[in-house]
Amino acid sequence: MDTKWLEDFVSLAETRSFSRSAQLRHVTQPAFSRRIQSLEAWAGTDLVDRSSYPTRLTPAGQTLYEQSLEMLQALQNTRAMLRAHTAAAQDVIEFAVPHTLAFTFFPSWLSELRETCGPVKTRLIALNVHDAVMRLVEGSCDLLIAYHHPAQPIQLDAQRYEMLPLGQESLAPYVRPDGDGEPLFRLPGTPAHPLPYLAYAPGAYLGRVVDDMLRQTGTPAHLDRQYETDMAEGLKAMALEGHGVAFLPSSAVRRELRSRRLVSAGADFSTTLDIRLYRQISPTGSSRQKRAVDQFWQQLQRRLAPAAPTRS
Repeated sequence: MDTKWLEDFVSLAETRSFSRSAQLRHVTQPAFSRRIQSLEAWAGTDLVDRSSYPTRLTPAGQTLYEQSLEMLQALQNTRAMLRAHTAAAQDVIEFAVPHTLAFTFFPSWLSELRETCGPVKTRLIALNVHDAVMRLVEGSCDLLIAYHHPAQPIQLDAQRYEMLPLGQESLAPYVRPDGDGEPLFRLPGTPAHPLPYLAYAPGAYLGRVVDDMLRQTGTPAHLDRQYETDMAEGLKAMALEGHGVAFLPSSAVRRELRSRRLVSAGADFSTTLDIRLYRQISPTGSSRQKRAVDQFWQQLQRRLAPAAPTRS
């Protein structure tokens, strides 16, 4: 029996909605439903009364819900005790960070913090956005840094997670310049001559943001998808070779823009991304949160004042 099933079940018991819990658990609704069914198969009885709305637990489901809270809390406490055996680990803050932010934002951000927060011992886990969020949800990291865009919000329960704003950056199209310093390709292109498009792979967070932006733009962009990858750094490398247009975060192209190795492919085709820091809220009186994480969070709050911290 997978403990993720218990976490799914607790979420369902508290939201009373399959669709809402699927969002909070960052899985599709069909996948979430299958996991609940797998838990019911393991239990040997129905746990959810599917004839009612909002969703209601059966008597067996209510019993499992109460037991699940105790079991999951015990597992969390056990993990905290195991980590405490390594004294050095208490000083290390584990960050889950999407690849692009890990390469471009995180190093410079940490350097800026030295003045106010002093040296910070960190462990960086670079992942795609979905897996980075799941690290936080599953308690496998201390802090999450992620992009936020109104069209593609990170679905985290505001009762369980808190957030600090770290900054903003643009997401815009870039290309290699020609011999005269002009863009090799310039948006929007034409139906007869679509521009070679260096795209994010389907499902990539930045790709979904770009797709939404292009749908909302008043001028249609004519693009011919010729290359795909999950990572912005991969798209940048292809753009530098002149293979087409790539939509990239501003932090990823700062040096290339200064040296004129990349130029804008169309100022009207851009959007703004928020960069946010998240952590799980520990219950009052709980010792689960590392002291180093608490101190770091409080220092950031003071640094960001008067901008008050908000729930996610």
